Amino acid sequence: MKRYNSYPEYFREIFGERVQKLSINAGLTCPNRDGTCGVGGCTFCNALAFNPSYCNPAKSISQQMEEGREFHLTRYRRASKYLAYFQTFSNTYCKLDKLVAMCKEALEFPNVVGIVIGTRPDCIDEQKLDFLQELACNHYIKIEYGIESTNDDTLKRVNRGHDYKSLVEAVNFTAKRQLHIGGHLIFGLPGETKEMIVAQAKLVSELPLETIKFHQLQIMKNTKMADEFVQNPSDFYFYELEEYLELVIRFVERLRPEIAIERIASEVPPRFLLMPPKWDMRYDVVLRRFEEKLEKFDTFQGKFYV
Repeated sequence: MKRYNSYPEYFREIFGERVQKLSINAGLTCPNRDGTCGVGGCTFCNALAFNPSYCNPAKSISQQMEEGREFHLTRYRRASKYLAYFQTFSNTYCKLDKLVAMCKEALEFPNVVGIVIGTRPDCIDEQKLDFLQELACNHYIKIEYGIESTNDDTLKRVNRGHDYKSLVEAVNFTAKRQLHIGGHLIFGLPGETKEMIVAQAKLVSELPLETIKFHQLQIMKNTKMADEFVQNPSDFYFYELEEYLELVIRFVERLRPEIAIERIASEVPPRFLLMPPKWDMRYDVVLRRFEEKLEKFDTFQGKFYV
């Protein structure tokens, strides 16, 4: 038995087998990029760094998914079921008819059993949730919200364009539609201490999340944060691997046990990175180190959850 609620087990409980995500770049943007609530986007964001090579908005959704399927066949064992993953930027930041067309094309791909939509709390509304709720009658439909931090000062500093209260309202609004919900957090954003990061576990646990991803701060080239780092490197602190894993464990010990942990760290191709942490190891090795530390410390997810 694992000492944390693992993502593969979460999927096996739902589908009874492994399910593979196929990432899609639908060519959308974000409201803090086009001037709606700001310009420049989040200071840490270079969306292409997390975009698989086959994702290109010049290609159709179907073509991206076909190339994604072939891509994963060369790296992992074959999956019999797939999820269409609208990953890049804010994928509900469009008119309803555009969202309908995106989802319809994705669900027509062979063996697709559902959709995962990455977005922001200020890019969702009642009409879109009505539509997604209808899809959820016959498909797995999940919305992944970028939380990044529960601290409003941090959100302002990284130019999110919304506060934490907006995130809470959007997540609760989504939960009423009985849709699956995930969240993302970044550990190491400027101005946040370890204690501030660990304290966020209580707030995150209060959200009706099913899954969560943790990302370590990495400075991407061609971002506002890269400029900030060059000007004021003392504002940033980068965790070594062992220190980071112990921080994640402290957080996980206070995390609601029912929340499945999808990732404990992020992977970015080195060509996108301006600064470390460069741990120089595959994610599966990092995950194994995390599991070994849980064993070593004889601890588990939710140990201190109240």
